[in-house]
Amino acid sequence: MSFPNWALSPEELFSMGPVVPVMVIDDIADALPLAEALLAADIRVLEVTLRTSVALEAIRLLRDALPEAVVGAGTVTTPEQLAEVTAAGAQFAISPGITIELLKAGAAGPIPLLPGVATISELMQAHALGYRYLKFFPAEAAGGTAMLKSIAGPFPDVQFCPTGGIHQNNFRDYLALPNVRCVGGSWILPKTAIAAKNWQEITRLSAAARP
Repeated sequence: MSFPNWALSPEELFSMGPVVPVMVIDDIADALPLAEALLAADIRVLEVTLRTSVALEAIRLLRDALPEAVVGAGTVTTPEQLAEVTAAGAQFAISPGITIELLKAGAAGPIPLLPGVATISELMQAHALGYRYLKFFPAEAAGGTAMLKSIAGPFPDVQFCPTGGIHQNNFRDYLALPNVRCVGGSWILPKTAIAAKNWQEITRLSAAARP
């Protein structure tokens, strides 16, 4: 299986929309209609988390079926997983945290890695290896908007995609910060709607998250 060549920079990725959906796909049959429901609301960046046994299959399926989407992998925690999702066609990878081994593998790899940080020390480790676009996770538990405001002073060149505890009542507070370009969240993908195959509800919630 071959995929269209679409090399993205982290900056381009962060600029493609305000919300990155965190997709946990338990049933491969849900992958395509779920992605199509998001695309119907003009959400094109899709993060498929490696939390289920069908995640890699879902990435391959969506890359093959939806060339207009930008499909990446979430919950990438090791260099081996980074290699696996790259081979599956992922166009970006997101990690919940960092290790030096993962950071080095991401810097050397062909797709953007967005490392997850929760502390200044972790940020400094990633920054030292050239990373300027980071995931802030778990956002609410790690200090929320107040923490991000504090980080902006000493690290004005770093941009964040906060994830964790973000929902319809606070996501705009995050997006209002100058060092936040997008947010990650699952509130637009309620498990009840997925279980009921209510793709229209997911499109409605996703459209409400657009500017």
